[in-house]
Amino acid sequence: VAMATAAWYHRDISRVHAEDLLARAGRDGSYLVRDSESVPGAYALYRMIQHIYLQDGVQVNCFRTLEDLVLGYQHPHKGLVTPLLYPVPRDTDTGDESSGGPPYWYPFLSVVSVSSTAGEVIGLLNDYLFSELPLDIENVHKGATTLCHLKRTLGQKVCTLLFMHDVILCLSVLQIVKFQSSPAKVRMVVGSHHNTPREMTFESARKCDSFCHLLQLMRTRHCQRSEPDMVSVFVGTWNMGGSPPPRSLQSWVTSCGLGHTPDESISCLPHDIYALGSQENPQGEKEWTEHIKATLRSYTQIDFKQVAVQSLWNMRLAVFVKPEHESRISHVNTASVKTGLGNTLGNKGAVGVSFLFNGTSFGFVNCHLTSGSDKVLRRNQNFVDVLRLLSLGDKQLGAFDISLRFTHLFWCGDLNYRLDLDVQDILKHVSKREFEELMCADQLTRERHKRKAFLNFTEEKITFPPTYRYERGSRDCYLWQKYKTSGVRVNVPSWCDRILWKSYPETHIICTAYGCTDDIFTSDHSPVFATFQVGVMSQSSSKADPNSGIERAWIELEGIEAIVKTASKAKFFIEFHSSCLEAETRRSSENDAQGCDVPGFLKLGWSFKHLPKLLPIMSHMEYLQDQHLLLSVKSCDGFESYGECCVALRSLTGASEQFETFLSHRGEEMGSIRGRVRIHVPKDKRGTREKIYEWFHLEKDDKGPGRGSVSPAVTRVPVNR
Repeated sequence: VAMATAAWYHRDISRVHAEDLLARAGRDGSYLVRDSESVPGAYALYRMIQHIYLQDGVQVNCFRTLEDLVLGYQHPHKGLVTPLLYPVPRDTDTGDESSGGPPYWYPFLSVVSVSSTAGEVIGLLNDYLFSELPLDIENVHKGATTLCHLKRTLGQKVCTLLFMHDVILCLSVLQIVKFQSSPAKVRMVVGSHHNTPREMTFESARKCDSFCHLLQLMRTRHCQRSEPDMVSVFVGTWNMGGSPPPRSLQSWVTSCGLGHTPDESISCLPHDIYALGSQENPQGEKEWTEHIKATLRSYTQIDFKQVAVQSLWNMRLAVFVKPEHESRISHVNTASVKTGLGNTLGNKGAVGVSFLFNGTSFGFVNCHLTSGSDKVLRRNQNFVDVLRLLSLGDKQLGAFDISLRFTHLFWCGDLNYRLDLDVQDILKHVSKREFEELMCADQLTRERHKRKAFLNFTEEKITFPPTYRYERGSRDCYLWQKYKTSGVRVNVPSWCDRILWKSYPETHIICTAYGCTDDIFTSDHSPVFATFQVGVMSQSSSKADPNSGIERAWIELEGIEAIVKTASKAKFFIEFHSSCLEAETRRSSENDAQGCDVPGFLKLGWSFKHLPKLLPIMSHMEYLQDQHLLLSVKSCDGFESYGECCVALRSLTGASEQFETFLSHRGEEMGSIRGRVRIHVPKDKRGTREKIYEWFHLEKDDKGPGRGSVSPAVTRVPVNR
């Protein structure tokens, strides 16, 4: 073909070589084409761009061949800031190579298929997404471990090229059909096997999103035959309002309704862990847990195992796992705590469940905080009380509140924070789905911004209507007036029911759904759900090194500085805690440097000789990269903690690395700490393997609901009766 002799075609040069050639060219609009390293029969187009990629609002163009694409983009005003102006010749034709590339440049890479095999794969995959993907999802839902319809669609010859295992699925194909839905990003257009260009529409995006979720599930299922390194978690909260639940809770546990919700084709795929919190629950523990298990069994055909259930008055927290994970659960712990003084109603407090999943610690908290629009400070204090007094997790971590005792902590409940806004303004914004404007008046959002509550917790963006206070029997009307013997009480529509989380730094966690149901009417609250992809450590990671006599890893602290909030002039030491250490608790000597630059704060320093050398129980790099150190700065006179923090070892595995983070104590920010660390790992133990969650990347659009969400508008918000 003509392309074979084109000046810009470089055949099978490496990616690094291509980037070097562009750098030498040094001009915007320079371009070249090389053979793709990852997709047989495809090509990679590189273009020199020093500033921005594409203009917004341009027409998406479709091309059947690579030559058509190059010719099309050699003209201005086709969507590129700079057209393809200067073909970069092959090395043999290159002139002066002394002029180096610009200091900042970025190659634009897109994979474009012109071979018949790759083109057919793209077209067939497009057809599969719209016709047979639901059939494969249904089979997976029933327990299948292969995608038979996809294999049949692509044909055995193609499958041989693309499938490393039955369940390690066509990653090369996904590279070809990679797309972006945002107009400010590169749009990828794929051609069908009928030689008719086909644009990747929003519906295509939804289908591809479902397909990616399915690939993740199948890849995870394959790895779970040995040890998983990623699990899916469902967290739900519901104030039942003292009324029995409906017969089926399926919309709740399948995350169907309003907000950021999954595509309906994958919503029924089971999660690995379910944690359901309820408040004002009229059912007993056994009746409630059997109801949940029956709901899960009805649509998954899986008999989920109960990890634990904990109750306080009419509050419940029940946790379930898939049967294949039951042996991976250990150190189960439950606790409850009452909050507030003189609580005559006896229904405010919190319950919790914690456990180890292999080497990863999980904590779940369900709470019911003080009600009333004007009780913000009391709710903040309720949160601090639960944080401090709920006895969950490793008892050796008594110096740390529960926000630092778990790799992943999920906090849900009727938090009772309200909207500080006139009710008619709230109703107007709800009817127009202007939730961002309402969030500016949300008490919890304000308190978090002021760092007065839920310090360093995360909450997914809210894209669903306020979940309280509805008229029972429908979701069309908010009943914001409550008639009592003492008079009329106003309960403005609010997001009382929330789900937040806090994870150790540099761990993998993605919120994949956050919303509420729109078809469960028995309470004046709507059930709320959130789902997560969570990275976990393998079981072997929690076992000691069998060969303790050979060369081992060690962690050396080269120096630490801390600033703590105190007017005291006492001496301080640092305690180091980690389950990865031989001695789970080590301490430094007292600080050898001290000063007061800012009134009310004390600056402390520890040199190398005053800090302990830490010995991990395992010396493998892969293990150490998943570990964390908990630090507590304590006074030498009263042994009280003045601040705690968590430091990830993942970012400290270089020759000599620095960490810096905030100190907190009982939910309040107390200062900062920084230090330099050197971690030595034996040469023969520095290898790592790729994790499942590194194979896939789910992007979120910051403007509006996440991909695949279903957000019907509120049809009616009438004036209260």
